[in-house]
Amino acid sequence: MLPEFNNTEVAFRYRNDRELKRARFLFSSMGSPALTSIGMKLTKFAISWNLPVKGLIKTTLFNQFCGGETMEEAGATAAMLAQYGVSTILDYGVEGKESEEDFDKAVPEFIKAIGYAAANKNIPFISVKVTGFGRFALLEKIHAGSTLSDGEQKEWERVVNRLDAICQSAAQHGIMVLVDAEESWIQQPVDDLTDLMMERYNKTHVVVFNTFQMYRHDRLVFLQKSYETAQQRGYLLGAKLVRGAYMEKERARAAERGYPSPIQPNKQSTDKDYDEGVHFCLERLNGLALFVGTHNEASCLKAAAYMEQNGIPADTDKVWFSQLFGMSDNMSFNLANSKYHVAKYLPYGPVKDVIPYLLRRAQENTSVAGQTGRELSLINQEIKRRGI
Repeated sequence: MLPEFNNTEVAFRYRNDRELKRARFLFSSMGSPALTSIGMKLTKFAISWNLPVKGLIKTTLFNQFCGGETMEEAGATAAMLAQYGVSTILDYGVEGKESEEDFDKAVPEFIKAIGYAAANKNIPFISVKVTGFGRFALLEKIHAGSTLSDGEQKEWERVVNRLDAICQSAAQHGIMVLVDAEESWIQQPVDDLTDLMMERYNKTHVVVFNTFQMYRHDRLVFLQKSYETAQQRGYLLGAKLVRGAYMEKERARAAERGYPSPIQPNKQSTDKDYDEGVHFCLERLNGLALFVGTHNEASCLKAAAYMEQNGIPADTDKVWFSQLFGMSDNMSFNLANSKYHVAKYLPYGPVKDVIPYLLRRAQENTSVAGQTGRELSLINQEIKRRGI
């Protein structure tokens, strides 16, 4: 049964009236680029001056887009989602750390999350970023093909060992690891490291997924080559397909430094490659697992229709759909209602540490054409249906 994305009763049944009205206020605010820009600047200023804004942020952006400040709070949110057939990806949302001490501290935090997820069958995934375990500048140097000093080589080996410890623990506990994509100028070492982890741990089933940002014009070919590599080396590919998260930054850097932009020339090209990538994966489920990470309704419906037409069960463990917590609930909950595997990205962490994540969500909703308007129209439709 194909999902019905306009069914707001199913989409928002997990939200009470007060939460629904809060969401309407937030998406109304994010519908104004000027208001969003001012709000982001004021938030950054307030945080830098240690002004008492935590309570305001927590009751607005944080509660809309995050699962809690602690793993236990996130677990309670995950348990609530599970009541509606929606699984969870635990995403420790702390960003911007750059010291070896911080990188070392992150590993037990993720291993703890794996143990917590293993005790809760509704949490099949954790999400990691390689920049959470190694310096950005080190990755940039490796990507550029520069020779590493002995100290830098040892530093890179520590990055490899940190991710390996997490993937090994995940394999032992039956949890899957989603390795996020990064900026194009550090992506090569991320891909190489993720390929290494897939080769080690994806022998009989998929534990580790690499992320393919299809707004890059070279990623469809890279996806196809990644599958060929997995076949040649005897492991299963974990393919998480997203459109992408760094478009403005990528284009600005390319223009500034005078090299061709890695980004697709337009949205149509991105959509075309995304859907072709999903189709490529759905045709090869014997050799891979597919993670369809998108807020694009047309792409989800195409994938679901292909599965239905080709006899792929909605609840196959080879295909997962995913959206961010607090966004596109009409997709997530209606997919789950039609028995597809769905997992919400659920960031957690101290409010002050997840501010960068929250600001990106606000900016994303403002910059993605039609996203905020669609969210708002569905919320208003449900408010009208409830008569509140």
